Amino acid sequence: MSSTMSRRKKAKKTGIQFTLMITGCSGTGKTTFVNTLCGRQVQPHQECDDPKNAHIEEQIKIKPVTVELDEEGVRISLTIVDTPGFGDNVNSEANFAAIAGYLENQYDDILAEESRIKRNARFKDHRVHALLYFVVCTGHGLRELDIELMRRLSPRVNVIPVLAKGDSLTPAELAECKRLIMEDIDYYQIAIYNFPYDVEEDDEDTIEENAELRSLMPFAIVGSEDIIEVDGRRVRARVYPWGIVEVENPRHSDFLALRSALLHSHIADLKEITHDFLYENYRTEKLSKAVDTVDGSETVNPEELATQSVRLKEEQLRREEEKLKEIELKVQREITEKRQELLAREEKLKEIEARIQREQSHDI
Repeated sequence: MSSTMSRRKKAKKTGIQFTLMITGCSGTGKTTFVNTLCGRQVQPHQECDDPKNAHIEEQIKIKPVTVELDEEGVRISLTIVDTPGFGDNVNSEANFAAIAGYLENQYDDILAEESRIKRNARFKDHRVHALLYFVVCTGHGLRELDIELMRRLSPRVNVIPVLAKGDSLTPAELAECKRLIMEDIDYYQIAIYNFPYDVEEDDEDTIEENAELRSLMPFAIVGSEDIIEVDGRRVRARVYPWGIVEVENPRHSDFLALRSALLHSHIADLKEITHDFLYENYRTEKLSKAVDTVDGSETVNPEELATQSVRLKEEQLRREEEKLKEIELKVQREITEKRQELLAREEKLKEIEARIQREQSHDI
């Protein structure tokens, strides 16, 4: 059985926990996308702004919500982390810090849990496995805001850029917009999740699938919560005076390809990269800083040190070694006692045999 089939069989029994963060400027269709992705209303649409309070800048909010999905017999516990208020301020520094802080806090929780001598059986992993960043097409590639956000967050999460409201562009405009965005991503060396594959190790199907997904980036998204009838079929679509845009029609939108990658074909890869690469890099950085702080004799926060210091791990190993030594000594004592019992029984048997021989000799 292949590893993919094995993972899928296990997933059908236990289910999958997956966390997806959605961010981008207001008005880019994030709420509609989330509701379309889940097939029902998960997030309410934002009310129209009150003109009297339009001048007030609201701070970014981090809002996670969990929804249960059944995807081809596999139960997925999908947590969607929304970031309303992003990009609405003149100074976006607080936005970057808030999102990065949230991502790192989830890693800190894992780091603290790993450092415990006795693990919490009910601990839940809330690390974000993928971040969809909704890019506004300006006709000039990425904005400074886009570049700064993706550069800051890509070391902490799998960033996947998407084009907001892809149906607002002509096919030629859409192709040019995608080209400019990907050129900027390459120029600024932004480490997005680009559906990696190895031509020497991966099979042909994997290479073909990932190459096709990579060619679609950034994904042009069309979302709709309305279901209408088209040629006898009930589909999610948007109706315009000039025609109908079907959400799940590959000729109209990249939505179906993105949804399939997130909830089916690449869910395991996104989770593995998060744990094996992104988290391990963060853990190494954090523990290295903790050790450097201690060696430099600077003031150390005991609580932070307890969750970060390598010495706690060493203490845990020492205690485990002591427990093993105790078990070893206990086993040795039991073996010695058993040997003594066997020797005592052998002596008794010898005495019985000697007595029997004496009695037989006496009878003769």
